Amino acid sequence: MSRFAGKKAVISGGTHGMGLAVAKALLAGGAEVLLTGRDGKNLEAARQELGERAHVVACDVADLADVRALGEQVKDKLGEVDLVHVNAGYAKLEPFDVVTEETYDRTFAVNTKGAFFTTQVLAPLVRDGGAIVFTTSIANVGGSAGMSVYAGAKSAVRSFAQVFAAELVGRNIRVNAVSPGFIDTPSMGVDASAQERQEFSEVGDQITPMKRHGTPEEVAAAVLYLGFDATFTTGQELVVDGGLVVVSG
Repeated sequence: MSRFAGKKAVISGGTHGMGLAVAKALLAGGAEVLLTGRDGKNLEAARQELGERAHVVACDVADLADVRALGEQVKDKLGEVDLVHVNAGYAKLEPFDVVTEETYDRTFAVNTKGAFFTTQVLAPLVRDGGAIVFTTSIANVGGSAGMSVYAGAKSAVRSFAQVFAAELVGRNIRVNAVSPGFIDTPSMGVDASAQERQEFSEVGDQITPMKRHGTPEEVAAAVLYLGFDATFTTGQELVVDGGLVVVSG
């Protein structure tokens, strides 16, 4: 019960799905956690579920003023932290020929700009010897129809993790990424209609060699491994996809 006693962590995009699973695991292990979200309903639901055990903060990572304010809140509430999980993301399934400037800008603003500046602001608050873990996606490997913009944005995040690992190694801060496949979250990780989500889910079960979705808790276990247990690992991407990328089903 005390695996993470005395540890402090920040999770961007932590009010639902994978980020919330990471928060719950950390809290169950005795850590102090600050998590962020943008949607008011999700923020309130997280506050109700987690209670006073967690600091739940509104933050749109695409807004630099919000990100800078987050840095001040982390400094005030937690001081130095042991783990930053950069998890906030946005995806919309669209063929490239119907992508709008608005969708393109939103995708890169959340996934890429948000990830970069969240790290820039919070890295000075990570203890020497701490860790940063990004959420990327198996979409950054190969080509998946309808995911051109998202794949490009997450590929950039994968590169960020590698370069930040090089820049922070002098402080013994490890920087890695977890790369989920089809994970059973309320949104399935995409901005889509209920029918589109259902179809997306069915495709996932068909093409994943293990013939099921992953759970948020399985992704959380990978994040915490990279954050606390993988003490000689940096600049790497850990794939959690039921064998989709490399195993023939």
